[in-house]
Order: sequence, then structure tokens, then C-alpha cells
Amino acid sequence: MPKVTRDDVARLAGTSTAVVSYVINNGPRPVAPATRERVLAAIKQLGYRPDRVAQAMASRRTDLIGLVIPDARQPFFGEMAHAVEQAAAERGKMVLVGNSDYLDEREVHYLRAFLGMRVSGLILISQGPSEHAAAEIDAWDARVVLLHRRPDAIDDVAVVTDDVGGAQLATRHLLEHGHRDVACLGGPETTPASGDPVTDHIEGWRRAMQEAGRPTEGLLYSSRFNRYDTYTAALEFLSRPDRPSAMVCATDDQAIGVLRAARELGIDVPGELAVAGFDDVKEAALTDPPLTTVASDRQAMARAAVDLVLDDSLRVSGSMRQRLRQFPSRLVIRRSCGCG
Repeated sequence: MPKVTRDDVARLAGTSTAVVSYVINNGPRPVAPATRERVLAAIKQLGYRPDRVAQAMASRRTDLIGLVIPDARQPFFGEMAHAVEQAAAERGKMVLVGNSDYLDEREVHYLRAFLGMRVSGLILISQGPSEHAAAEIDAWDARVVLLHRRPDAIDDVAVVTDDVGGAQLATRHLLEHGHRDVACLGGPETTPASGDPVTDHIEGWRRAMQEAGRPTEGLLYSSRFNRYDTYTAALEFLSRPDRPSAMVCATDDQAIGVLRAARELGIDVPGELAVAGFDDVKEAALTDPPLTTVASDRQAMARAAVDLVLDDSLRVSGSMRQRLRQFPSRLVIRRSCGCG
């Protein structure tokens, strides 16, 4: 059976192959509704399937967006990846996802793989592209948007939330409950000293404590970002006689680990230990007690990231388009802080 071509579709629809292309690609020129319907009917009747490989070779770009995240097992990154996939689908794109496991070499591996597939652009949820990753991006002249972290250079294109302000909101709320020794649970020692959301969460906690005239010495704890390692760490620091009466965690996953350790140790939450998290993952409303946390609009952030990675104007030198988009944080109050 001969292969159906774009010429066949155009002939049946009574139009040009260019118009068929505009319908298939949803642009770049508009097509009258009646003509579009004729083209779609011809495609369906003939069973035409566009050759995406040929299109990619001709345009040097596919309908794919590469997304590199640290760890899809962590609820925040899984939910963010899903939001990006939904936003990309609205633009007729598909998403390839790679997990860097917080390793520079793994991040570079996915960058090379995705760029080799001629993706339309890259969205990175990263601790900050390493020198090797930056060199790879420059070599391919790739479109890159940083998501969830601040750019180190003003020229970087990024979509972020107000991490400092969000941590301040959570810390102030615990202080308003009368807690004097509000601790902060940050990330591991390998967390970057600047530009990372968790580093900003620590900074927001420090600012709120300083505003209240409270010391922070000895109140900063560290743990890996997942609930399992945090549970183990929390069993140790919550067993100390000088344990704090309140704690702001850099992620909800860490807060879930803290809640589990507190229950095992017989520590009442929030009676003996008030806990707040950051991210407002779906599970935060299902913990016992439900977790007070800081939320951001992930869907809006994902749409902004997809829009930016597909925006040709941002590749023009001196473009006046906004390259850094910051979304506000808001406090979601539940019972783990002592409210309700």
C-alpha cells in the first residue's frame, strides 16, 4: 500500500500543501475554519501521519521539550514535572524527563541526549548548571529555562517562586504562636551557598528570626531532602534534651519525615513540637496532623516556563522580554503549627 503524502491530503482537501502544513503545525499562518475542517477530514479519510523525523530534520527542531529534574521520587518534583507536561501539551509539545539525582555528570548526560534529539528547548530544575553543563548548552546554542531556582547571572531565563519571603511567612507564623526557639531544617552540606531554593529558605528563616530579635545559633539542622533520610536524622536530633519547640523544614518531604520521627518518639505535634514545611505537595493535607506549609502556583510557573522556552524573541540580543519571572509564595495553615 503506497504511503499517503501531504500532497495527497492537499489534493483531496482542494488546497495547497502549505495550508496542510499550517493546519498540522497549528501555524505559522492562520487557516480559515472551513478550510481547516476540510484538511482535517482529508487527513482522517486518508489516514495520513506526519513524518515527525523529516519535519525535525527540516526545521532542526522537534515537538519535544527536555526536562531535567533532581529526583522524580520526591513529590514536589513529580508534581512539577506533571505540571510542565500539561503546559507543554497545551502548546502541542511533548516532554522528555530525566532525573539527575543531584549529580552534575548525570545532568550533562541528559543535556547531551536531549539536545541530540533536537528538542525545542530545555527546562532545568537544577542546583545550577555546572561548568560542563553550561559548556554543553553553549555548544548547542540551546534554549534553556531554569525552573524553581534563581539565576546566578542576570541574563539567565528563569521562573522562580519567592523562596525567601515564603520561609519568612512560615517562621513568623510559628513565632506568633509564642515559640522562641524556632529551628530550621535545611539541606545537606553539599547544598549550594547561593542561588538554591533551600538556601533561600534558610535565609528567609534567618531574616524572620532577626526581625523578632531571636538568635539562630545552634538552631540550623541539616538533612537530605527526602523523608526517609530525614526520618533517621530527626530520630537523633529530636531525642536531644535541647530539642526546639518549633521547626521550619525546607521541604514538605522533610517535614513528613520529621512528623514520623516525632510520633515514634512520643512527641506530640503540635503540642510539644510545631512543624511547618515548604512546597504544599498533595500529601501535606493528608499527614497527621495536616501540615502547615508554604505554597506556590506550580501550574502557572510551569506554563510560564514552557512559554519562555518556546519564545524566539528571548534569543534576540537586547530583547526587552522579561527574562526572570517570580511568583509569590503563600502560607497554607493547617494543624501541625498549632492552629485549628
